[in-house]
Amino acid sequence: MSAAVTKSPSRLEIVAGPAPRHTASFAQDVRDGLSATPKHLPSKYFYDELGSALFDAITLLPEYYLTRAETEILRQWGWEIVRALGNPVDFVELGSGSAVKTRILIEEALRVQRTLHYSPVDISGEALRTSAQTLVEAYPGLSVTAHVADYFTILQTGALRRPGRVLAMFMGSNIGNYEPDDARALLRGVADSLKPGDGLLLGTDLKKDPKVLELAYDDPTGVTAAFNLNLLGRINRELGGSFDLEDFTHVARYDEKNGRVCSYLESRREHSVRIDALDLTIAFGRGERTHTESSYKYSLRDITALGQELGFTLARTWTDAAERFSVNLFQRA
Repeated sequence: MSAAVTKSPSRLEIVAGPAPRHTASFAQDVRDGLSATPKHLPSKYFYDELGSALFDAITLLPEYYLTRAETEILRQWGWEIVRALGNPVDFVELGSGSAVKTRILIEEALRVQRTLHYSPVDISGEALRTSAQTLVEAYPGLSVTAHVADYFTILQTGALRRPGRVLAMFMGSNIGNYEPDDARALLRGVADSLKPGDGLLLGTDLKKDPKVLELAYDDPTGVTAAFNLNLLGRINRELGGSFDLEDFTHVARYDEKNGRVCSYLESRREHSVRIDALDLTIAFGRGERTHTESSYKYSLRDITALGQELGFTLARTWTDAAERFSVNLFQRA
């Protein structure tokens, strides 16, 4: 299947596809998840328009340190990061979003090399197009080939391979949103797309005091609770659900054994919910939890072992001053 390419202006290309071979719909995932025992809903559906706005608000909360800690690292050490592999270097980024933090590294790279090629990948075509257009307008030395695609699919095509030195980036603790086997599979795909000497810059949240972790995912003002509950609101809006959000409470707990913060929607009472688009009625018991997210945390030892397993050498780790978050540079062996 050939990819559709849009060029405008000359330093910007938007490449659409290829589409994944099979992607379950929101409706199918809701049916499967709420019919399972225990119940679960995929966290990827958090990010409708309202959910995205709520997440932006979460990043401003004093308890949610992750974004600020990573930004601190990039502002302090960005100059060293972009020089670590030698220059010139091209950037590839999985999950670029608005590329706010990436701008720090783009600006640093353009200080030491005249031009920079940047290949962001994101499933949201509109957000990717807007971000890419803004970047090429802001930086005359930057050219962008943006890929609207699923990470696993685009890595399998080899489309992200570049002839020169490449620094691939997977930032924002996004790797923590994947179950361990899926995380390894994704990073193995990145490793296979890189040449010896290329690098991977990986942002990871570090294991720490459970109280600090739980507050980051269950803040006192209730923004994280609203973010989680919006998943039920989305079912109501898009699938004709009859969820009363007052019947559920947001719960976030750190599972120290598995190194993850788990988020749930807990039913306050025994009741049933109708979802018209699925022709389905779901019963909830009092205290029954529906799992909505796992956010995995890493120790520095975990990070080193993961890189070695996938054929990387850990070249350098940077942390924020409070040692809450790490940015890790792996080099392809």
